Amino acid sequence: MKALSDEYIEKCIVSGQKEHNQTILLVDYDERWPFLFERERKRISDILKEKALMIEHIGSTSVMGLCAKPIIDILLVVEDAGREEDYMEALCQYGYVLRIKEPDFEDHHMFKGVDTDINLHVFSKGSKEIDKYLIFRDYLRSHHEAKELYEKTKKELAQKKWKYVQNYADAKSEVIQKIMDRAIEG
Repeated sequence: MKALSDEYIEKCIVSGQKEHNQTILLVDYDERWPFLFERERKRISDILKEKALMIEHIGSTSVMGLCAKPIIDILLVVEDAGREEDYMEALCQYGYVLRIKEPDFEDHHMFKGVDTDINLHVFSKGSKEIDKYLIFRDYLRSHHEAKELYEKTKKELAQKKWKYVQNYADAKSEVIQKIMDRAIEG
């Protein structure tokens, strides 16, 4: 996977701080993370009702025992993420803030949360990214050696100073692809 350019990253950030310019904070697994996710899942479900086709806990905070940035990643699947009127106003009305908008990447939208540090990733039904997130999460949950490899990689990379958090994410892509290949091979 090719790293994103500075220009692309800056174009996609619609609110909040653009540059990070520091190391990445990783913390040990927190047993409150599943409960924080569940609270957000219920809130999002109550706001969007049937328009929320799927709400899943993804990312490192969804894998018991894995260190992570203390931010709950949530996958929200809607019929068509490009049809912002179906979800954006409702989410923003309740305090969610649109942070990233990527029309060239499956119409990905990312919101920050109300009272919990979350990244709410919105994708359209049928997006190939949905399966990627879920396969990766499930494989880490059930394969200790993959979880250890991923954690070791994250810890090494987190010590470096990154202009954008996305640069840190891009740097993990090689090991993520290795783990995904194993997961798909079965």
